[in-house]
Amino acid sequence: MDENRIKDRKKRLEEEKARQEAAGSSGTRRRRREKRRKKKKKGGIVSTIILIVAVIVFCFSGFQLVRIFYGYHKGDQEYDNLKEIGISADDTDTGDGDGRYTVDFEALWKVNQDIIAWIRFDEPSIISYPVVQGKDNQEYLDKTISGYPNTYGAIFLNVSNHKDMTDKNSIIYGHRMNSKSMFGKLEEYQDEEFYRSYPYFYIYTPDGKELKYQIFAVGEVEDTSDAYQTVFENDEAFQAFLSFSREHSFYDTGVEVPSDARVVTLSTCTKANNEERLIVQGYLIEEN
Repeated sequence: MDENRIKDRKKRLEEEKARQEAAGSSGTRRRRREKRRKKKKKGGIVSTIILIVAVIVFCFSGFQLVRIFYGYHKGDQEYDNLKEIGISADDTDTGDGDGRYTVDFEALWKVNQDIIAWIRFDEPSIISYPVVQGKDNQEYLDKTISGYPNTYGAIFLNVSNHKDMTDKNSIIYGHRMNSKSMFGKLEEYQDEEFYRSYPYFYIYTPDGKELKYQIFAVGEVEDTSDAYQTVFENDEAFQAFLSFSREHSFYDTGVEVPSDARVVTLSTCTKANNEERLIVQGYLIEEN
């Protein structure tokens, strides 16, 4: 009798233990399922956040591109309008095969009184712009001649230079735009063959003069280099400036610059970094 009770009790204990183990296993499975569900939910939230961030970045990038291209369009449109207002070309042959360009500064001054000259190249013909001089060298970095905020900025003369380009070295700044507008096309002058084909540029002044410059150096310098010197103590200092320009030129132009020359340095940024500048330098060879 006792033996049977013992067996029954043992059997009940084993059955209870089996139930507990089954319940524990079931609980473990439930916990695992719950853990996987939470992990999946958490992963879904993270994926959603990543997707939302990606959409925001995409939209912002798209907005920036639209803004940039809209700025390019507005800049091109504005400067094209200024050309229509201020430039006329006389197709009459002057003897050297070139027509005479004239600039209507009275009309341009109705747009902006800061306009002090017009610069033009035979090629790249896209470089044909009014030149301003602001109250400092930052004023026209990010606004056009009409005064509108735009990455185009304007072509401007160094604030410490005389408006009539009579300094030993007059510095004219302009942005290197990816659209090749403004001074972007100056990059072409890194190619010596291009330089040989188009070695001149022209500046027109309000007194009716056409100033013709011959390019003698094209180089890459730091923005604090001697190329940006405008005042020289004597002829030796000026010759040192010319030597610096020749040493930093991509190629030897073979052009000899006289000691009494008046130089114009055209300056724009490079693709390298914010401290490097591409410069194209010419000296006055003719004044009409």
